[in-house]
Amino acid sequence: MLPEAMNAARESRARSTNRARRYLAGYLRSVRAIDLLAVSVALVAAHLLRFGVESRQLQYGLGQVSYVLVTALLVLGWMVSLQLQNAYDGRLVGHGVQEYRQVFQASTWLFAILAIVALAFKVDVARLYVLVAFPLGTLLLLTGRWTARRWLVRQRRRGRLSDRVLLVGDRDHVASLVVALRRTPDAGYNVLGACVDRVSTGKVAGVPVVGPESDVLLKALELEVDVVAVSSSAGLGQTGLRRLGWALEGTDIDLVVAPGIMDVAGPRVLTRPVQGLPLIHVEAPSFAGPQLVLKNVTDRVLAVVTAALLAPVILGVALAVKLEDGGPVLFRQERVGRDGRTFSMYKFRSMVVEADRQLPALLAAHDGAGPLFKLHADPRVTGVGAVIRRYSLDELPQLLNVMLGHMSLVGPRPPLPREVAEYEADTRRRLLVKPGMTGLWQINGRSDLSWEESVRLDLYYVENWTPVLDLMILWRTVSVVLHPDSSGAY
Repeated sequence: MLPEAMNAARESRARSTNRARRYLAGYLRSVRAIDLLAVSVALVAAHLLRFGVESRQLQYGLGQVSYVLVTALLVLGWMVSLQLQNAYDGRLVGHGVQEYRQVFQASTWLFAILAIVALAFKVDVARLYVLVAFPLGTLLLLTGRWTARRWLVRQRRRGRLSDRVLLVGDRDHVASLVVALRRTPDAGYNVLGACVDRVSTGKVAGVPVVGPESDVLLKALELEVDVVAVSSSAGLGQTGLRRLGWALEGTDIDLVVAPGIMDVAGPRVLTRPVQGLPLIHVEAPSFAGPQLVLKNVTDRVLAVVTAALLAPVILGVALAVKLEDGGPVLFRQERVGRDGRTFSMYKFRSMVVEADRQLPALLAAHDGAGPLFKLHADPRVTGVGAVIRRYSLDELPQLLNVMLGHMSLVGPRPPLPREVAEYEADTRRRLLVKPGMTGLWQINGRSDLSWEESVRLDLYYVENWTPVLDLMILWRTVSVVLHPDSSGAY
């Protein structure tokens, strides 16, 4: 580490005014206000539902206390619990599932403590009061966070309210980091530059090289970044990385170490310190067990419920398809499912009868890459077909495939046999799970995705599947279907 850089770090530490993420101060104040309103509404609603406008007393071993005071104390306790669970950490807000998990844990801890206190001191808390306050408060908190996060995501996609980042490492790894961070602008990382090997000029994946790795501290202070992201390929070494961490203390600049493992989600990563050395354990993906049984049961139950609820829509689409040209309502096509087993997939017919016979003449004009055929203005699509494709209504008959166990509600895109015939060894991992009616490919661009990106998203799902991820995908699918203009549907 250069002496001038160390001196600059000391000066920065002396004059630090919490500059890092100061841009989020207003957003975090708003989130606190939303949370306070949510818990207050829930607790007041529980009080009114149980006691009305009357003032009731809570009996306990040493006497009694007004439920009005209890409500006020629980509002305060809920806000403290959120603070203790780091629900207002600027590094974590806006990160979806992780943020929601913190809010849920804060609520759970508060009412677990309330239950223990009630049991230990023989406090007779009104059950209806608790049974209303806890779920209602949690629901309002999660709804408030979701609303706030949507606003934050829109800002970040416009390049605002994001961390200023300096990358460190060799060219190839830095380029991979740039691509990964650009894929997810919602995460809020704006890469300003990179310190690469011994080079001090040029660009890497469109990002300017601002200096060699040895100048990382000096450049971080000059650029006033919020995060220094060090690739596993960086030549700083263990000693250099430790000294960089020491030098950044008090500067409000976070040090992030990016491992060389790509597309592995948090649930599969466990850090275990051994003699001061943080070892990253990567658990093998699971394709069996209780969670898979739960997924299969949930898929079939939700498919039946969804089909019942959407029965009028299904009948309306079927009638429209039949009346347009008198052809068959359903289109049946052989697809490849889990472990390479084929099955008949059902869709509402959106093309002219015998459209497959016209395919060879259109192959030369297709817009895709790899084995996936895509055509923006496919002349075989009917008038009704264009509408039902736009809103994904043509896929509703796949609910039958889910009921029969051929497909899942969420999973990789169901491929054609001719596509599978061209798969490379890595791509065949898509076949380790059931294909889905929706998936990461549908909520991240659908037909606008390149073949490589489609494969990457499917493999990410296969490697990192969890029930929470399924719920997130289903939730976002609803938004994609209702806003088809930005979903890549055609």
